[in-house]
Amino acid sequence: MSFADQPPGGMPGEGRPPTEEELRAAYEAEIKRLRVEDVIVQTVVSLINLGARKAGIAPGTEDESDPEQLQQAIDAARALLPFVETALGPESAQLKDALSQLQMAYTRQATGGAPAEEGAAPPPSEPQGGQPPQGEGQGPAQSSGRLWVPGQ
Repeated sequence: MSFADQPPGGMPGEGRPPTEEELRAAYEAEIKRLRVEDVIVQTVVSLINLGARKAGIAPGTEDESDPEQLQQAIDAARALLPFVETALGPESAQLKDALSQLQMAYTRQATGGAPAEEGAAPPPSEPQGGQPPQGEGQGPAQSSGRLWVPGQ
């Protein structure tokens, strides 16, 4: 049982709050088990989720659009992703798909909804019913319209 899983108010079976020494010991135990890859994956996921808010594509965040913050989230996630692709294996495709969605949202924001360059294909339009297209070659995040969150 990790310290975070313990009942509020103290250590298991105790009715008092944990001491500073107990908190420090629990923190040290968590740090020992933690791997750098875990922190990088969580950081990439956090950047992608924050980017979705700054793109205004997460439900209820349409008024949070901020292209500069979105670009920063995309750049940082792209820089970190190579450090964990091997550890994630096939699951890295889900992060790449979510990152691609953010890049497409940024392009739409930067060009006012127009294609990025003349002759470029416009972004796929949503079919009736508000569902994203289920095209060949799309990963689970893209085809579901949702962002990937580890453990869900």
